[in-house]
Amino acid sequence: MDLLFLGTSAGVPTKARNVSATAVVEASGSHWYLVDCGEGTQHQLLHTPLSVRDLQAVFITHVHGDHCFGLPGLLASAGMSGRNQPLDIVLPAALHGWLRQGLAASDTFLPFELRLLAVEDWQGWRNQTLQVTAVRLSHRVPSVGFVFTELNPEPRLDTLRLEAEGIPRGPMWGELAKGRTVQFGEQLLHGNEYLRGSRPPRRVIVCGDNDNPQLLADAARGADVLVHEATFTQAVVERTGVTFGHSTAAAVARFAEAAGVRNLVLTHFSARYQSDPRRSPSINDVRDEALAHYRGRLVLAQDLQRYHIGRDGYLEPAL
Repeated sequence: MDLLFLGTSAGVPTKARNVSATAVVEASGSHWYLVDCGEGTQHQLLHTPLSVRDLQAVFITHVHGDHCFGLPGLLASAGMSGRNQPLDIVLPAALHGWLRQGLAASDTFLPFELRLLAVEDWQGWRNQTLQVTAVRLSHRVPSVGFVFTELNPEPRLDTLRLEAEGIPRGPMWGELAKGRTVQFGEQLLHGNEYLRGSRPPRRVIVCGDNDNPQLLADAARGADVLVHEATFTQAVVERTGVTFGHSTAAAVARFAEAAGVRNLVLTHFSARYQSDPRRSPSINDVRDEALAHYRGRLVLAQDLQRYHIGRDGYLEPAL
């Protein structure tokens, strides 16, 4: 499983950072999932190997424009690129009418079915390889984080079950190992029911805006990676007296340390933080503040940066 950051700026884009969008890429194949879709996300995709035709689902954390204004353009381009498979989009109910009206008003025809799912009463999403659930966060508007959990990673045939059920070795086992359905006497055997993961599933949390990391206490337990906003440093908040419903690097780092999070990725940085360490405030201030409270693997996300989550659950730059 990989993470590819398409936008890491808060509120407005900068010359070095676009607004919020994160791709979660399956461990095998080219299938991927998009969390948030700020304006310009489709332009960022042009600098990656990802294709909108391989996009499996979109998950929008909340209604603010820096997390969703790129969605109509992305969908229009997907249609023009030849996509014809249905697409699920999980997003706040308040955005359903906005999105459909925008597509209709611009006379945008989509050659694929668009399935809009309201995150407020959503029970989760899954396919054969991945399950996605939501955890409620705290922001100026309702906001959520999405939890991605692998299903049956690197599946192998459950030979003990087959033997216990008296299903003889042979070509039938080979068909079941491929996930196919086979006839055994009067029974239909479904391959996916006889496959078991050969290693522990990896779990990743990608959060929307949130001023209370403690809300993630249950979800973060056993998670391999937490992707969380760190819009400000504590020094800026103390000077300005406002957070606008966002977290500081210190608050997120303290939570991650207490929760035992092995890999912490900070993103959604205020545009005031410069990439040049000689200018103040700089992005190094965010890093230093987090490192003062967190001893695990810390990453400050950069646009178009891709990371691989290994079998051991540790995050490393993708080759």
